Amino acid sequence: MPDQISPGRARSTASEPQPRVRPAAVGGVVFAAFVMGVIGAYHAIAGLAAVLNENFYQAQDDYAFDFDVNARGWVQMITGVIVFAAAVSLFSGRTWARIVVMTIAAVSALENFFFTPYQPVWSAILIALDILVIWSLAMYGRSEAHKVYGAPL
Repeated sequence: MPDQISPGRARSTASEPQPRVRPAAVGGVVFAAFVMGVIGAYHAIAGLAAVLNENFYQAQDDYAFDFDVNARGWVQMITGVIVFAAAVSLFSGRTWARIVVMTIAAVSALENFFFTPYQPVWSAILIALDILVIWSLAMYGRSEAHKVYGAPL
C-alpha cells in the first residue's frame, strides 16, 4: 500500500514516464530532411541551368504563367538554397523548424505546379515528394523531438 501523505492522496514514487518515440515518426523526419535537401539541390541546379542557358527551357505557347527564363532561373536558385537550408534546420528538433519546412514544402509544391509545362513528370514527382514531406512532419510530435534531440518540451 502506498504511503499516505493526506487523506485520499497517495505519494507518487514513480518518476514521470518518458515520452514514447515512434520510430516511423523519427524516420519520417530524417526522410523529410533528406528529401528536402534533394529538392533544394534540384531547384538550385535547374535554376542555374536556366540562368546559364536562356534556351534551356523553351517558352510555352498560351501559358499564362510563362515568365522570363532568366528571372525564373534566379527565383529557382534562391528557392533551392532556402529549401536546402530549411532541410538542415530540421535536425535542430525545434517546432519552428518543422513549421518552416512544411511551409517551404508547400511553396515548393506550388512552384513545381507552375513549372509543370516545362517538365511535367519531374514536377509531378516533386509535388508528390513535397506533400509526403508535409505529411511526415505533421506526424512528428514535440515529445519525439524532446526524446531524440533533447529539445525543450
